[in-house]
Amino acid sequence: MPATLNDTKRSAIATKLADMQAIQQLIIDSEEQLLSQCNEKTLAKRLEDMLEDDRKNLEIVKTAITQYGIQSEPKESVQEMVEKAKNVNSHSEMSLYEKLAHHELLKHGQMMSGLVIHKAAQVVGKDVEAAIAPLNTVNFENRAHQERLKGMLEYAGTQELTGEEPDQGLWGRVQDAVAATTGLFGSAVSQSSEGEDVDIMDLIFMDHQKVKTLISEIRSAENSDEITSLFGQLYKDLVVHAKAEEEVVYPAVKSFYGEGDTQELYDEQEQLENILNEMKNMDNTGEPFMEKLRQVKSMVGDHTRQEESTMFAAMRNNMSEQERKQMAQQFKESKQQLQSQM
Repeated sequence: MPATLNDTKRSAIATKLADMQAIQQLIIDSEEQLLSQCNEKTLAKRLEDMLEDDRKNLEIVKTAITQYGIQSEPKESVQEMVEKAKNVNSHSEMSLYEKLAHHELLKHGQMMSGLVIHKAAQVVGKDVEAAIAPLNTVNFENRAHQERLKGMLEYAGTQELTGEEPDQGLWGRVQDAVAATTGLFGSAVSQSSEGEDVDIMDLIFMDHQKVKTLISEIRSAENSDEITSLFGQLYKDLVVHAKAEEEVVYPAVKSFYGEGDTQELYDEQEQLENILNEMKNMDNTGEPFMEKLRQVKSMVGDHTRQEESTMFAAMRNNMSEQERKQMAQQFKESKQQLQSQM
């Protein structure tokens, strides 16, 4: 049967990721508003720290969506909830304690969404697990923030009821909880390596690993439906990756990597896309399809080895760290646009 490019489970995960992005922006908006209304320095400092984390976490969510390979829109119910939450946050009659309590619920919901996506990825495929790996940092930090918010709620609530500051020992308990959480999980994925400061070589390498995982999954798939789903994702990921490289990366590296070597990369990706287009219309249960897949595996292997060795070396020697980070942002934006068009 011909392979199609859509899969219900993968689309559902894409929508959930879009929900997370919308909620992450709401969390940032909420923290900014809380800061503007908070006169207590003890609470304001902790809000500032969380806001800094959450701005980075928004970039991590965006990176995970780009690596996943499917752009989507939040559910209508989530969009409506975001608008209602903004109204709640701006309600002048709510106390600081009540607004912090509402914010803690947002954090809890965001953490659960991240965990659900992680569990769904385990069901759908290893390539999905690889793509959403950056979310580990967001999930673990939201868990730590929840513990911090519990302490802030104790502090604000005690002040509102008594007009006095609570026992400062509670901050020690909160910090112990945060340290335990981050100590166990926080190092799983480095925030700086997955957020707005990511290096272009990291993004390209992540794409390569995901594609290799997809090929392996297709080769071991047990039925045609599973192959159809996996090949659809493989096709989209490879085409988007290639076009983004041709738009952003190759023109920038040609001057120091060499016109001949750069042209070779262009040619390899054109040949690869031609084979993928042939496979779209083939019976994926037959030997001819699997033979084409073996050809794709070989070509991807040769292509990625060249990029990760000689091209990456040339980039390290001829581009500053800041230039590579700027290219990463351009590459990510190009992929997002291409994914939306497919």
